[in-house]
Amino acid sequence: MNVERRNPPLISIVIPNLNGINYLPGCLSSIREQTFKEFEVIVVDNGSTDGSVEFIKAGFPQALIIENRENRGFAAANNQGIKAAKGEYIATLNNDTEADRDWLANLYNAAVSSSDRTGMWAPKILSLERRDRIDSVGGLLLYRDGIAKGRGRLEKDTGQYDKARDILIPSACCALYSKKMLKEIGFFDEDFFAYCEDTDLGLRAVLAGWRALSVPGAVIYHHYSGTGGMYSKLKAFLVERNHIWVAWKNFPVSWIITLPYYIALRYAIQLYGAVSGKGSASKFARSHPVKDIIVSLITAYVSAFKGAPLIIKKRRTIKRKISIREFEEIIKKNKISARQLALID
Repeated sequence: MNVERRNPPLISIVIPNLNGINYLPGCLSSIREQTFKEFEVIVVDNGSTDGSVEFIKAGFPQALIIENRENRGFAAANNQGIKAAKGEYIATLNNDTEADRDWLANLYNAAVSSSDRTGMWAPKILSLERRDRIDSVGGLLLYRDGIAKGRGRLEKDTGQYDKARDILIPSACCALYSKKMLKEIGFFDEDFFAYCEDTDLGLRAVLAGWRALSVPGAVIYHHYSGTGGMYSKLKAFLVERNHIWVAWKNFPVSWIITLPYYIALRYAIQLYGAVSGKGSASKFARSHPVKDIIVSLITAYVSAFKGAPLIIKKRRTIKRKISIREFEEIIKKNKISARQLALID
């Protein structure tokens, strides 16, 4: 990649890849053009069959490639990259992204000027197709059933979120993490496979007393669900299972007791959205038969309850350095309603 860097690098960029040949040229080229040069690139390939690995080896030979024979999932791929990383900071990056030239420089400057207990930084993520539209700015907002959505999703970017501020957690689509923090709280939970694993990791960090910061000057362009598929049955299954695990692992017991209410409320609004043609639920309903949707939901809940003993065991290992009241106050400042969650794509 013709990148001049020190040894060891300051930042390790970890890119999980699965058949991303359509996105990798733009993604890797934008990394090569970064004004900040002290980084390494680690691509973790999950068994691609589209020539991705060969393309990277030929066009970006300085990238470290970890090749898996099968799809081990987004969480496991990121963990493989983190374990191989030499940098003080880990930048997770989807393969379906393109970075502004100063993306890494602005993230690094924010990181080194942050307090000791700040361990997560979120860039401004804009749509790759409509670059004036927001994918996520200022990290993720949390609904009371464990599902998170990007702040400002689909809004026109007029600079309304351009002030750096404390946030809840970043999206692992593109985020900077302190390796020191990751060593303390643990890496991504590989049982999640994909989706909500960044919410789980971020909440574990919050519970351990770590903070997150938005860095709106660091800009990334993202093709939303380019790899995973926006309305795929697999995504629906994983989200519906994993958000329950997020709640069981991280939420206060009083919140877990009320979980069925908040899930039912979301479903009711999603049903309204499906009937009225609003939100992602309507698009998902048009893409799949009702029978398939019901089967996906039932399968997700069966899988969630089967995994309950392991999730509860993991809950007991989480380091909790803040009080329940402090946790609730943090969530209150970064919450999303069921209507906002259900009726926005």
